[in-house]
Amino acid sequence: MDILDTVVQPYAWGSRTVIAGIQGRSVPSEGPEAELWMGSHPSAPSKLTRDGQELTLDQVVAADPDGELGRACAERFGGRLPFLMKILAAEKALSIQVHPDRPRAEAGFAEENARGLVRGEAARNYVDDWPKPEVLCAVTPFEVLAGFREPREAARLMRDLEVGRLAPAAGELEATGDLKAVLEQLLNWPADDREALVGEVVAACSRVTGPAAYDAVVRMSADHPGDLGLVASLLMRHQVVEPGQALFMAAGGLHAYIRGTGVELLANSDNVLRAGLTPKHVDVPELLRLVDPAVEVPVVAPRPLGDGVYVYDTPVPEFRLHRIEAGDAEVTLPGEGPRIVLCLTGSAVLRRAGGESVKLEPSRSCFLPDGDGVVTASGPGELFVAGTGDLA
Repeated sequence: MDILDTVVQPYAWGSRTVIAGIQGRSVPSEGPEAELWMGSHPSAPSKLTRDGQELTLDQVVAADPDGELGRACAERFGGRLPFLMKILAAEKALSIQVHPDRPRAEAGFAEENARGLVRGEAARNYVDDWPKPEVLCAVTPFEVLAGFREPREAARLMRDLEVGRLAPAAGELEATGDLKAVLEQLLNWPADDREALVGEVVAACSRVTGPAAYDAVVRMSADHPGDLGLVASLLMRHQVVEPGQALFMAAGGLHAYIRGTGVELLANSDNVLRAGLTPKHVDVPELLRLVDPAVEVPVVAPRPLGDGVYVYDTPVPEFRLHRIEAGDAEVTLPGEGPRIVLCLTGSAVLRRAGGESVKLEPSRSCFLPDGDGVVTASGPGELFVAGTGDLA
C-alpha cells in the first residue's frame, strides 16, 4: 500500500479554496487549483516511495506490469494503469468539449506524431492514444452542460430570446432536427459578426426570465466574453448533479462542467477536443468529426452493495468507481487488481490481511497493487475507490 504524493493542476477555471480546504490548508492558494490528479498519466504522475527511493507511479508500473496490475489487467491494457482519478474544483466554466473513442484516439495521436507536432504543443489535440470516458461524482451540487437538448426544445430556447440572428438556426432545428449541423453553423459564425451575435444573446439571456440555462450564459460570459461557446451552450442540456449522484460521459458526448466540486474517474488519458469557453486550442472541424448528438449522458445513482459500499455502474472496462462510508466495523474494499483509494473526508485505516496498515486523512490517497489482495477499511471517513471495470 503506497501513499501517493499527488499533483495539483492550476488551470484557470479552478478554485483557490476548495482543494486547499480539503487538504486542511487554512490559507487559500495564491492561484487557481482546478484538479488533484491521482494516477500514472505521464503528464503528471503521482509519486511514491519504495525501499527508500522516490519513484513515479508510471515508473513503478512499467517496471513490473504483471506484478503491479495483475496479468489480466496488464495484458488488456498493454501494461498501463487504465484509470486516472481526480478531485475537480470548478469555480468557472470548463471548455465545451468532447472526448474520442479508442480508434480515433489511436489514429489522431499517430497522425499528429507523423505531422511532427511536439507533445505539449498548444495546437495538439491528442496528447496520448487512449480514449477518455469519464464518470463525475458530485461532492457539492455540480452544474453542468451535458449532452444535447431535443431539437425542438433547443429551437424554443433560441426563439424565446427574440434574437433575429438565431432565427435561421432555430428554423433548421424545427425543420430537420439536425443538431450537429446547427452546432457547426454556430461555431463557424462569420468572424465579423461574432461580437454582435454573442452580445445580443447575452443581453437577451440577462433580460428574459425563464430556464436556468439563460442565467448560466450570463454568468459564463463574465469569464468568457465574446465566446461563441456561449451561444452553442443553448443546444446543450443544462442540469445540476446532486451530491452522491454521478454523471457518465461516453466518447462523443458534448459537455462542459460549469461549477462545483466532484470526484472524477476516467480512462488514463488527457485527450480533449474543445469548441469554446476556453483560451486553449479550439479545433472545430475535429470536434465536429467526433461529436455524436445521439450519445446519452445519464445521471448515475449509486447502487448499494451493503456495509456502506456503493458502486457507480459504468459500461467501460477501464474503470469502476466505488464510494464507501466507512465506520467502526471493518469493510472489505471492493474490486480486484490495481486500485487507488482516496479519503475525501474524515479518516480511515486501510489494512492488509498480513497486518500492514496505513492511515488516510482528507485528500490523501494510496495505490494498492494487485499483489496486495484483500484490503479492509475502518474509520469515520468517506472513501472513493478506483478500480478496473469488467475485463472479460
